[in-house]
Amino acid sequence: MTIDFEQHRSHLRGVAYRMLGSLAEAEDAVQEAWLRLDRAEPSDVANPRGWLTTVVGRVCLDMLRSRTSRREEPLEDQRAERPAADNAEQELMLADSVGLALLVVLDKLDPAERLAFVLHDLFAVPFDQVAAVLSRSPDAARQLASRARRRVQSEPPPDTALARQRHVVATFIAALRRGDVEGLIAVLDPEVVGRAVDPTGNVREVRGARTWASGAVGFAPLASHMAPALIDGAMGLVMAPKGRLFRALRFTFEGDRIASAEVITDRARLATLDVVALLDATASSANP
Repeated sequence: MTIDFEQHRSHLRGVAYRMLGSLAEAEDAVQEAWLRLDRAEPSDVANPRGWLTTVVGRVCLDMLRSRTSRREEPLEDQRAERPAADNAEQELMLADSVGLALLVVLDKLDPAERLAFVLHDLFAVPFDQVAAVLSRSPDAARQLASRARRRVQSEPPPDTALARQRHVVATFIAALRRGDVEGLIAVLDPEVVGRAVDPTGNVREVRGARTWASGAVGFAPLASHMAPALIDGAMGLVMAPKGRLFRALRFTFEGDRIASAEVITDRARLATLDVVALLDATASSANP
């Protein structure tokens, strides 16, 4: 079955990424599909591409549903390894191929709508097959896809400046993963200002690109939990280990460089933010 699987890996990754918006989770879903294929009887897999697409769809649906019910774990319990920089670049390329606007609107759909739209509208999977993944009727699957399609079509055209800013933030995270001070400085305005308010209301400021970059590399071991995000409509990044929003940075820009960063750590304020994660920066690969 290995040859059949390798022939379809790129297709499966594309399905999973559009479902999950995360290269790492997409790779996990593809890995799970390979494991299930390895356990399957050849007679059960008459159409490997269709069978694997269905399996990946089910795995992604379970992963999307689990996002809202993950157990919160203290940050200090995390043992994140620093992922390879080329995986970050792969995720940027994949996100660019999908499009920022589509990633944002897909993240607003509920899991069933997202699966119906992605499988049928983006990958031409018949509704009877979509229905089997969802355990619903073909008519119900058709309605879910139609509802999702209307939401996608009603979105305004993508903001090209916002797309550039997303790329800057993703580049910032990739440099942080490497502990690359010079790479961070390259995307920071020389007079960048970072501001954080502690729980007592005291404001702490860090000024200057090199000063901020030198301090930021201390967070390199945690960069695998960071992702570019829209925060109340502004570009920034979030840190969310195990799905728990722990920290958010909201940026302003001068051209294609970060001019200021507001660091938000207060739990009460984090709970009020409108956050749409654009990429999951955890980019560890998973190859069978």
